[in-house]
Amino acid sequence: MSMYNMLLLQDMVSWVGIEATLFHDYSMLLLCLIMVGFCLFMYLMYSSGKFIIKGYSSSDYLEFTWTIVPAFLLYSLGVPSLYLMYFMEGASKYDLTLKVIGHQWYWSYELNDLDSEIAFDSYMVSLGDLNYGGFRLLEVDNVVSLPFMSKVRVLVSSGDVLHSWALPCLGLKIDACPGRLNFMNVSSVRPSLVFGECSEICGVNHSFMPISVEFVSWDDFLSCYGS
Repeated sequence: MSMYNMLLLQDMVSWVGIEATLFHDYSMLLLCLIMVGFCLFMYLMYSSGKFIIKGYSSSDYLEFTWTIVPAFLLYSLGVPSLYLMYFMEGASKYDLTLKVIGHQWYWSYELNDLDSEIAFDSYMVSLGDLNYGGFRLLEVDNVVSLPFMSKVRVLVSSGDVLHSWALPCLGLKIDACPGRLNFMNVSSVRPSLVFGECSEICGVNHSFMPISVEFVSWDDFLSCYGS
């Protein structure tokens, strides 16, 4: 989760988040190399005192270079980007399905793959009921428990207005639209407790719709929901 004075990205707990972070670092590296190369070229031009060089006018070599180099850079960004998009939505088999429904201003969760149907609502814990050491505006009364190292399909919808179910530590953000189901794969690589918030302005209490998901072992998950 984000901490005070935190400048870098959050520590990811899913393969999607890890791959997205690596892609971000790779993109920033390319951007820095381009900026350094451009600044070096301008410095050499300025130091030589020749801003207009006769050999650059109608130069086939120069036109070939500034066409091929940007195309290669775009290709080097496009291939990992497409791979990441496929990796996010490419799974066809799931171990569990979690249904999420957004309301003003709380979340409803359903688990239908167990012996009995599990359904509950999750509200933010008010400041007066917050335990010592709890996180203000992030703690909820009912935490969602999911098994780690498992493929979980998350179906997201809304019962009233637009919402967005977002968990930055998982690299996850799914829009909740009324009358429509959006889905995405969720998988954690280790036991963890992650926090998120509604990321779509949905009314006066938009800032009071936290999300809390705990990733535990399968045994703890089954015992948690009495299955």
